[in-house]
Parts: sequence; structure tokens; C-alpha cells
Amino acid sequence: MATDVKIGNVTLNYDHYKGMDLYCDGQVEDELLDIVKNNEPSQFQEIIEKKCSWPVLYHLSEQRSNIIEWIPMTGSEKVLEVGSGCGAITGKLSEKAGTVTSVDLSKKRSEINAYRNKTCSNVTIHVGNFKDIEPDLPNDFDYIFLIGVFEYGQGYIGGEYPYDNFLKMLKKHLHAGGRIVIAIENRMGLKYLAGCREDHLGTYFSGIEGYNSDSVAKTFTRNGLIQIFKRCGINNYHFYYPYPDYKFMTMMHSDYYLPGLGELNDNVRNFDNSRMILFNEKYAFDGLVKDGMYQDFANSFEVIIGNEFPTVFSKYSNDRASEFKIRTDICVDRAGRRVITKTPLKAEAIDHINSIRDAYEALKERYRGGDLEINDCQIDEKTKVASFSFVNGETLSSLMDRCLAGDDLEGFENLFKEYLRRISYNENMEVADYDLIFNNILVNGPIWTVIDYEWTYGKQIPTKEIAYRALYCYLEEDEKRRKIDINRFNKELGLTDEEAKGLLEEEAGFQKYVTGNRMSMVEIWKKIGKKATVPQELLPPPEVPAFNPEAIKLYYDYGEGFSEENSEEPDIEYDKNGKAVIELELDDNIVKLRLDPVSHPCIVSLTSVKWNDEKIRDDNNALQIHPNGAWLSDESIVFDSDDPWIEFDFSSENLKKRAVNRMNIRLEMSSIHKKQAQDLVSYQYAGADEDENEGLRLGKLKGLFKNGLKKGSTGVPDRKRKA
Repeated sequence: MATDVKIGNVTLNYDHYKGMDLYCDGQVEDELLDIVKNNEPSQFQEIIEKKCSWPVLYHLSEQRSNIIEWIPMTGSEKVLEVGSGCGAITGKLSEKAGTVTSVDLSKKRSEINAYRNKTCSNVTIHVGNFKDIEPDLPNDFDYIFLIGVFEYGQGYIGGEYPYDNFLKMLKKHLHAGGRIVIAIENRMGLKYLAGCREDHLGTYFSGIEGYNSDSVAKTFTRNGLIQIFKRCGINNYHFYYPYPDYKFMTMMHSDYYLPGLGELNDNVRNFDNSRMILFNEKYAFDGLVKDGMYQDFANSFEVIIGNEFPTVFSKYSNDRASEFKIRTDICVDRAGRRVITKTPLKAEAIDHINSIRDAYEALKERYRGGDLEINDCQIDEKTKVASFSFVNGETLSSLMDRCLAGDDLEGFENLFKEYLRRISYNENMEVADYDLIFNNILVNGPIWTVIDYEWTYGKQIPTKEIAYRALYCYLEEDEKRRKIDINRFNKELGLTDEEAKGLLEEEAGFQKYVTGNRMSMVEIWKKIGKKATVPQELLPPPEVPAFNPEAIKLYYDYGEGFSEENSEEPDIEYDKNGKAVIELELDDNIVKLRLDPVSHPCIVSLTSVKWNDEKIRDDNNALQIHPNGAWLSDESIVFDSDDPWIEFDFSSENLKKRAVNRMNIRLEMSSIHKKQAQDLVSYQYAGADEDENEGLRLGKLKGLFKNGLKKGSTGVPDRKRKA
């Protein structure tokens, strides 16, 4: 006799429930049950941000379902979900399929699942051990999903070969042509090698070392999974690689479309446990990508057992306001051609997709006759999906990285100048792409193609502002790029310090507008408060470098750049307080002076700078001062480099020159540990001010950015800055 209970439209079946949950997270599950009983799913994000708790984030985040959302379904499929837990995946399966049969050991978790998805009339949850429930399940499922479940095969099935038997058991319940979908961590995932704890055990390196015999869960390498498949007679399988992992997937690659250099840079965040940082995962991933080894060290796998899908890559942008939530895919059509598509994830985002087509038409007109191609865009009026041609080439950012890796700063500058030349074409037209960053331009020989123009506005935006944002975004993505002095480029762009500060504030406002003022995952990670420890920080601090009386070095530029030939090490010593006075006589042919204060990280205060006995400040444009460090105040600069320098630019017409000019520089130097210097520099580069009016300012900016280039409209909000 069936023992069914209804919670909303969801059916819970207790035929095989033995009266006691075999696992329970205690108070956490009570909290989750209270949340889903008394709140709608639309309120979950606000609750996540308020509580900033790992269990609440993990069980209630909308992004959990990204791992299966991309899978194409017609809406008639019969689906089995094994290990449904608190329903993070169940609701999305209900939305995509015809019927969903879920199985879970826990009564409490199944109740949480039912309450959160209570409007789903096509869901039945069987409570109990899968091994007991399995004989009563039908044999005609189109899909069987094991999301974070296969690793528990020992507990579900038991026996000497639990994982083989688990798969063999599941295969019996597939319809002809059906598929099994497995999402699981990689036992050799790079995050574990770099210092993350094993997800299930909370210990360091336990998976890498092969687990103990009593481990509650066991994950596998790529080859380990393949061996299981082959023992089960499974030869039709396809690997996908969710990134940063399957839990909060934002990107997914495949064997047919692997990541490029520099693409995998979202690595440090871990929400469940504190971790160590043994090395920079981004650079390690780049090395693996370059050597063709990414598949073996990806953090997670998603395996499709059965026929493959046309999708070879997916990228989610659903950490945004509802009207901007989209998914970008690369698919292979029947002729073998790659096609890019953008799909609205919410009904509210359809207008945003339509605006991309309008942007294409407007930008194509602006750059007609210029040297910037705009990738074509078509909209399927039935599905509201935008499609684009697949463009071959290398991103401009990758070309710039190559210049920096070879210390070819001239090559970098030439690429930037060429970028400026191309994007400034027809600058006076009433259309501009605000997001014309280097990653959005593919270079193939002489052809530069804009591949993403999602944030296009129907009004003029000065080229210098678009270029400044592109450079800022480029520098923020990778600390190795900080050898570029953004102040130097500000001068080339004609931006004052105040204008640059205003643009940073505008960028902060834009990001808040796009996300609908919701917290980013980085902000949530910080509030959850799990530590990321660099082992070197646990060691006794090194000795602070001693003052070097010969450390100061000067370089002179007479119009041909700095060189060793035009340099000197003056006989100047720091006193016991780190103070020094530099007095120089310079002829009027000098263009720039470079001062190297020491050869290690430090803080330098320019207490006085005089030109011909007159104190000169940067604010009268007579003298430009550009360090390769970060300004802490009007006088002090922090340097995290072993080669700090300060450049004095004398090219301004406002500087009163004589045949022989006297310059007097008084400075104070304090040596500092490199880690402290890096932290200070990172803090200074962090972005907009966080004063008491920040919320009000961002609120105003949200209104200003609202209603970009949309269908039937060429109007774009005024882009204003804080005075």
C-alpha cells in the first residue's frame, strides 16, 4: 500500500522509508526548512546575502542548477534524479522535463525539497535507500541524474565493486537512447593540489593520497572513471569540465572546446572550508592548458553516458539582475560548423537579448569603412535566442600578455595605440560599446573583430573613457600585468587623476546596476569568512632589508628614453631615519628623470620637491610624477616591486625652465615586507571609495545606466560622475 504525502503539488513517497534519517546536518536543516516554508524562491538570494552561511548558500543558490540547466530537453522527458537532497537541482529538472522522480535517503531533506518546489506538479520524491527503492522504478527513463552522488556509491550500494554495480543497476532503468549524467569532483583536481581540502572529508590531500578504506565518499580521476565505464560495458561517454567546479559552475568546457590561456582565473574562492594557497592556480592552469593536460586536472567532471550533445562550451551570466541573466553557448551544427548562441535565462532577459541585435546593427553602421569588424547577430523570434558566427583568432588581451611575458613594453604600447585607433573610428556617432575590453576583441592577422557587445549604448562615450575601462579591467584580472603603469596611459589618454577616479566610481556603479545591487560571490565569500592561508606567512618574517647608502640611482631621459649610459649612482646616503636629500643641476634639454630609491619593497614619502627653489605640486600640471607603485597619500607611495622607481616628467609647458635648473628632492624611505606591500597595493587598487554616501551614489548610477540601447530606442542614460 502506497504511503504518499502531498506538500503543495509535490508528492512524497515513504514506502521504503525506515523511520530514521541515516544522515542529518541537524540545526542547519531545521534552518533551511524554516526558510523554504516561509519564503518564496525569489527571496532566497536576499536571505543568502543576509546570512552569509555556507550551508544556506550551497543549498539555496540558484547557480547550483547551472550544472544541468544547459542540457537540451523538449519538456516531455522522463527523468530520474538520484540523491536529490534539498532540491537544488530538482526544481530546474521539473522546469525542463515532463516528469521527475527523485530519490533521497533523508526525510528532512526531502521535505525541504518539497517545500521549496511546492509549485511543481510533476515531481515525486521517494524517501529511502536507493537500493531498496530501485526494484520498483520503471525502466524507461530518458535521463538519470547523479549530481554529487556517484562518489557515495559505497553507502548506496555496498559490496566489493559498489561503483560498477551502481552503474549497472542504473543502466537497467534507461529508455533506449537514454542518458546518465554524472557530476563529480576530480580526485586530482588542481584545487586540491593547490591547498583546498577534500570536499567530503574536510582534510588536506586525502583524495590525492587515495582515501582510507573507511572514507564516506570517494572521487575519481578521469582515467579512473573511464576504467569503471569500460568494466560496465559503457563505451559511449563524453566528458565535460565544469569550472570552477560543478557546484557553482560558471563555465563548462569539453574535449571539443578546451579553455584558452588566461581564461581560468576564478580559483581562490572556497566557501566550505579554510584552505592553503600553495601556488597560483591561474598560472598552473595556463601551463596545463598549454601542454594539453587540462582534462586530467580540471576540478570537476560532468560525464554524459550516452549520445553527445551539440553544446561544446557554456558560460553563465546568471549572477545578475533578472533582466540580464543569460547563457552563452558554443554549439556544433549538423554540418560541423561552430555557432555561438546567447539564451535568456529569465523571461525578463528577452529584451536584453533583443538589445544585442540592435547593438549589432548600430555598431556595424558606426564602424562601416573602419578597421573594426562587428560579429554578426541574428535572433530566432520563436526561441528568443541570439546566434553569432564563430570567429577564429586570438584575444587582444592574450597578445598583450605575450608582449608583457617577453618584456616587450613597446609592443604592448603599439597594440594599445592600434586599439585606440580602431575603436575611435566615427567617435561622434550616437552609439558606443561601453564594454569594449581587450577580451572582447579577436585578432586574426589584420582583422580585429568585436565578439561581444552586450553593453552598447545609443549615445557618444569618449574613446578615452572606454579605453581606460578596458585597461583597468585588464590589469585587475592578473597581478602580473601590474608592471604596466596605468598612470602613464592616463596621460596618453588625456585623463586627469580626478577623471580617472570618477571613472572607477562609475564602473562600481555599473557593476551594481548589472547585478541588481545583489552581492557578488566574491563578497559572499569574504563574509562567510573562510581563510585562505599562504604557507610562507606562517614562517618567521624575514629581516627587513637594511639601508644601502649606495642604493639610490638616477636615470636621465633627453628624449630617447632611459638607458644605463645616462644614469648614475650619486653619493647620497639615507640617515638613520631613512631620510635623504637629492640636489641636482639639470640642463633644459632633460625630458624625464627616474629615481630608483632602493632595490626592494618600500614606502617612499616625497616630503618636498623643488624646482629652481620653488616648491612644485602635481596639481598645477607643471610637473607630472609617475611611480610604479600605488599612492597612499599626496606624498607617500607604496612599492611591492624589487625594482621601485619614480618618474618625474618635465615636458609640461607650465614648467619654468632655465639654461641650468636646480632640483631638490627630500624623501623618506621605509623598507617593508613584500607581502605587506602587496596587500597595500591591492587595497589601493581595490576600486571605488566606500564612504557613507556610497549606497546613495550607486542608487543614482543604477538609474542613470537604466534603459540602454533597447528595441525601439536609441536613447542611453547620461553617464555622470560624482563631483
